Amino acid sequence: MTRIIVNGACGRMGQRISSLAMNDSAIQLAGALERNEHPDLGKDYGLILGRGELGIAVSSDPSEGDVLIDFTAPVSTVLRAGQASDKGIALVVGTTGLEDEHKAALKAASRKVPVLLAPNMSLGVNVLFRIAGEVAKILGGSFDIDIIEAHHNLKVDAPSGTAVRLAEVICEALGREYPGGVIYGREGNVGARPKGEVAVHAVRGGDIVGDHTVLFAGDGERIELVHRAHSRDTFANGALRAAKFVHGKPPGMYSITDVLESELGG
Repeated sequence: MTRIIVNGACGRMGQRISSLAMNDSAIQLAGALERNEHPDLGKDYGLILGRGELGIAVSSDPSEGDVLIDFTAPVSTVLRAGQASDKGIALVVGTTGLEDEHKAALKAASRKVPVLLAPNMSLGVNVLFRIAGEVAKILGGSFDIDIIEAHHNLKVDAPSGTAVRLAEVICEALGREYPGGVIYGREGNVGARPKGEVAVHAVRGGDIVGDHTVLFAGDGERIELVHRAHSRDTFANGALRAAKFVHGKPPGMYSITDVLESELGG
């Protein structure tokens, strides 16, 4: 049994993770966290989920649990990483928009507990990472490459962590430095496209859960690799799989690839 604590528990993603966890016999929901000034602090979390009283109060500090799952914001993630690692609680982090200092804090936490960091928890997207790198390697930079991502109008960071990871994978496959060989959007009289340029574009609108397209455009033909998420459950289920994987692991940094390889036998 893996006991999980959910940070940002009253948000849309936190509620989906918690609801799905309650349907998983291998997982026990042990805690629900929110920021200090949140209006639901102290309330029974079950009432927020619409499931009746659970005896779990929304709190601002992690207590008993095996794994803390965090899909919030960088500042909150860093705070929770410090609290959790001090208490021996493992971390599964799907927060995007992390800067170098945030990643350094997670790295520091990984010296005490296992930390699984992934820009996207879905199986399909992680297959896309692998395929995009292979296609880029085969084409060898002879095609122009654009990454287009689209998300709902409430997403605060751009580009998405998934788009950034796609750019990293493609640059690695082409033997180029990241982020030096990448541009983000275009405006004005930019002139002809330089050879080898990798571009990333962000769209924000409506309730789009998450769309990612990698466009390889050549003379007379193009290849498009597309992943569309239909539901947040895709990411929530991935986070729960990650939590079960990381529970009991030694301290260190892990990725969703480690989860997939363990399930597929390497």
